Amino acid sequence: MIREKLLEILRCPACVQTSEGILDYYEEAWLVCHECGRKYPIRADIPVMLISEGDKWVETAIEDLPVPAPEE
Repeated sequence: MIREKLLEILRCPACVQTSEGILDYYEEAWLVCHECGRKYPIRADIPVMLISEGDKWVETAIEDLPVPAPEE
């Protein structure tokens, strides 16, 4: 589980340069960007905040995200 303090400061690396890049915490397994829809997996309680990782899941509906996030 990710600490609340960390969730408050994490932002979407793709959007933060031009906007707020606010992320939603989903099912303790994903961080979802409000603006671009990228979805960043959380693996072993560590958010994988690589744009390329978020790109893999951008077309996947939130309700279709695997929980827990797959290990890759």
